[in-house]
Amino acid sequence: MGQPIRITVWNEFVHEKRDEEIRRVYPDGIHSVIADLFKDRDGYTVRTATLDEPAHGLTAEVLESTDVLFWWGHIAHDKVADEVVDAVVNRVLTGMGLVVLHSGHFSKPFKKLMGTTCNLKWREADDNERLWVVNPSHPIAKGIGQYIELDREEMYGEFFDIPTPDETVFISWFKGGEVFRSGCTFRRGLGKIFYFRPGHEAFPTYRNPEIQTVLLNAANWAAPEDMAPLAFGRVEPHQK
Repeated sequence: MGQPIRITVWNEFVHEKRDEEIRRVYPDGIHSVIADLFKDRDGYTVRTATLDEPAHGLTAEVLESTDVLFWWGHIAHDKVADEVVDAVVNRVLTGMGLVVLHSGHFSKPFKKLMGTTCNLKWREADDNERLWVVNPSHPIAKGIGQYIELDREEMYGEFFDIPTPDETVFISWFKGGEVFRSGCTFRRGLGKIFYFRPGHEAFPTYRNPEIQTVLLNAANWAAPEDMAPLAFGRVEPHQK
């Protein structure tokens, strides 16, 4: 058996402290529920990090010892220090996996890696969401049927201003008629990125067993592969 996948779950951890309704859903924070998926499972180690910690919990040592970083943010994107953003982006380019969740589409690291506004349409309502699996052979869809049904979720709608994904795994439909590319993969440098849309803070989405299966699959898919480091700059001829 190989080395365990080292997971870090980052959450700004603001809503849960300010809002009693959200605290009832995630009393110990969204990050704790996601981290619990990996605890006591063979093949993983897990830690959490939050905005209020020094370096937002993402010191050079933490990032260097992270294989896959999960990122949830919403109302404090602007509070994330640029030097931390640069460190996260650089680690992705050198091989760290990144799983960006829900409103993390507006996070500084994701926007920098995408190079676009990452804007979209939204509606905060009790919409039901159906996540259709449009790439059933993809490892992130393993164990999922034709779709995942969520009774209550926030609506995100197209146009979603991201680069064309390398792969689209899920497309969502909402009862208001909107659709959305809800599961998208990208590669940047040596790193793999998965954006996964569900996860509004007021709903217990991350307790849904099928959503949890997707998150576990995403960690396995995004984990670094055994590749030679990238080489840049001036070089001598390989042969003369």
